[in-house]
Amino acid sequence: MRRRAPLGAAIMVAGLLPACPVQAASPSWPDTPANRARLMMSVQELEITLLTHPSATLALEDWCAAHHMAEHPVVVAQKADLPQPDPVPARVRADLGVSAMQPVRHRQVRLACGPYVLSVADNWYVPGLLTPQMNATLEGTDTSFGHVVAPLHFTRERLEFTRLWSPWPGPAAGQATAMIIAPAEIVRQRAVLRDGQGHAFSEVVETYTDQTLAFPSRDQGSPDP
Repeated sequence: MRRRAPLGAAIMVAGLLPACPVQAASPSWPDTPANRARLMMSVQELEITLLTHPSATLALEDWCAAHHMAEHPVVVAQKADLPQPDPVPARVRADLGVSAMQPVRHRQVRLACGPYVLSVADNWYVPGLLTPQMNATLEGTDTSFGHVVAPLHFTRERLEFTRLWSPWPGPAAGQATAMIIAPAEIVRQRAVLRDGQGHAFSEVVETYTDQTLAFPSRDQGSPDP
């Protein structure tokens, strides 16, 4: 895994909302070797799911369906109100290959499936490379970005993929805790999206939350005694 790049600092300088405010209670598990091993396998499975999908929205819908997290495993976006002014980080403009004068819009959403907020995504996109209908949908609705731009047949160029937490091996001998409580942020990835002609039209920073591990009991099995 690559180490975290300093874009997080750039995001804070830009005055964006933090990427981890999830309202649901953090899931927890009895702290046993079996549970830590099970959680480690789940984190690895999540990483594989994300790395094998060009769209984070589709990856999360597959994840939600596979783990029975909602009756209808459809990911919906919950838009955040961003502070103004909302400058575009210089690194984002460089990654997208746009000048300081070219319009770039910013959208932050929480991606939820059923009751679970699975990801918080910051998305910068070049409106001039999208259709008028796409821009109107992004501005006026909560539809997820991946669904809106799907007609562009985009590909994802990953610039960063970082595991932010590992449940294994756990505390040192004699320092075991009663419960395993995952932090709010589990995995982060940063990527540029390119349309069918290879034009970079969006950069995304996606932070995946502890709620991705909040499986129903029928999926994960009963906690170890």
